[in-house]
Amino acid sequence: MTAATIESIIAVMQAGNPTEAERLCGKYLQHQFDEPNVLLLLALCLQQQNKLNEAVEVYAKLTRLHPDNGMHWGNYATALRMAGDLNAAEEAAKEAVRLAPDDGSALEQLGLLQLQRGDVLAARGTLLKAFGKAPESPAIRIHAARACADCRDYRAEDLLRPWRQWLPLEDSLQYELGDLQVQIGEAIAAKELLEDLIQRAPSHWPAQLLLASVYERVNLVADAEMLLRRIIASGVSDTDPVIRLEVARQQAQLALRRKDLTTARVTFERLGPRNDADYAHYFALAGILDKQGDITAAMRALQVAHARQIAEMRRIAPHRFESSAPILPAAVARVTKEDYCSWPELKSPDAGQSPIFIVGFPRSGTTLLEQMLDAHPRLQSMDERPFFNILSNQLDDFGLHMPQDLGKLDQRDCDELRKGYLTLACSKVPRRWDAQLVDKNPLNMLWLPMIHRLFPEARFILAVRHPCDVILSCYMQNFRAAGLAVASESLERLAQAYVAAMECWLYHVDVIKPDNFISRYEDLVADTPGQIRRIAAFLDLGDAESMLNFDARARQKGYIATPSYTQVIEPINTRGLNRWHRYAEYFRSALPILQPMLDQWNYTAMPTNSSEC
Repeated sequence: MTAATIESIIAVMQAGNPTEAERLCGKYLQHQFDEPNVLLLLALCLQQQNKLNEAVEVYAKLTRLHPDNGMHWGNYATALRMAGDLNAAEEAAKEAVRLAPDDGSALEQLGLLQLQRGDVLAARGTLLKAFGKAPESPAIRIHAARACADCRDYRAEDLLRPWRQWLPLEDSLQYELGDLQVQIGEAIAAKELLEDLIQRAPSHWPAQLLLASVYERVNLVADAEMLLRRIIASGVSDTDPVIRLEVARQQAQLALRRKDLTTARVTFERLGPRNDADYAHYFALAGILDKQGDITAAMRALQVAHARQIAEMRRIAPHRFESSAPILPAAVARVTKEDYCSWPELKSPDAGQSPIFIVGFPRSGTTLLEQMLDAHPRLQSMDERPFFNILSNQLDDFGLHMPQDLGKLDQRDCDELRKGYLTLACSKVPRRWDAQLVDKNPLNMLWLPMIHRLFPEARFILAVRHPCDVILSCYMQNFRAAGLAVASESLERLAQAYVAAMECWLYHVDVIKPDNFISRYEDLVADTPGQIRRIAAFLDLGDAESMLNFDARARQKGYIATPSYTQVIEPINTRGLNRWHRYAEYFRSALPILQPMLDQWNYTAMPTNSSEC
């Protein structure tokens, strides 16, 4: 066979005539039926014409003729995937990886097949291996991040950190990157990526739809409405049922923002879930039903939401359902008084150079406190991230387990951990070095010993709210963190998690005696100026007037990465007080579990008729 023959077939293919190219390949193969280069071109011609079954047969023949050629197995896997035979495609991809174990592209293909089949744990392992072989590949990093995000693995953020260096990306890859940024809570990055993509590809309707949802998420409601109107005016929603349904879903969300509960409910109930795994639909519907006061229907929707979410958690985090698995793993280990007294004295930042930590069980009012502090010119907050979980996992890699081994950390260790913490913080917020950092992560309450080891002069604000209001609010949230999602399976399980977290905090406060202030949500609502003055005095902030305008400051920020993003941009109100009273009949099993903490914080377990709002 001459190179001229190959070149002539390729030229015909490039000219956009795969039918003629197929004829030329067939003519040549009449004389040399097993010529691999022509067989490969024939398979490509068949793929171009969507003759997938015929292409699969040709690729299969190539693997039989050349069983040690990883490229042929990879091509065979691709054709099988396109033909819809995912099981056979995965087996072919595994063979390609066996033949070329250092080939990042082969690993990537296998990982993508595993993702498509729903085996996210296997996909994560495979795609992280691909990343190890080809760390410079944006596509591999994005796909590995997808698998990590689906597994609720914080490494997704690390994989995507250099994303600005990759632009511009091919349209479908940039869209996937934007979608991933939404999934991991980086809405501002998603906004930038999608706006850039739409500018050069204005008819990329999925990107426009995703951008509209991002606009709503960052409180640019008017921009979201305008973009949806533009999509409708284009006519694409008339011909594409997927886009039509998603437009309707987003319009319902915007109706909810306008407090048009009837329209929002009717639309959500008419649309139904996107698929059998769509628990987000039921969480959203439950929120509407709760606002309408339809308690029975709200709880019914929440039960469906949690059942579907737990089914997913069992698939992606099976270890959390083992009989010996603690409900909050970080709440188990303790530092004894003897351990604490044995820690060597080390140099450390003073209170003014240390972050201010806002802690408390989720939905206790920590975001409200954060926004109040962020409104002060001498303070700067950031979106919550599990920094101490990350640092603890890094120490685990060196055989140091937290908090038991904190006494083994020397000056250099603590200095390096503080640098690591600062690096993580700077990756989330452009630091103003004239402002003190405010770190609001509710479950940092479980990391008190480690935080105190690094920042022994740091001040803590513990947010406290009626435990029943807290766990009801948690039960209504679609938590992304796997631990919280699993703990929210039922009100009883949430009550157990709440007690475990509070017992861990109270124990370590007694041992370590950090400088801490208890902020009671009900007091903050009843006497906002007075409570703010007390918090400002605790933090040595002086004038606290600016903190009273937290809602205006929050509106300026736009994006707030918590479920209460629509609430903290409003002036303070009493709507969050005693919500649980309306749900009292559902708390019968949870109240005995919560009783120790009800006593601890002096809350009553008896709902009254006076404040059911």
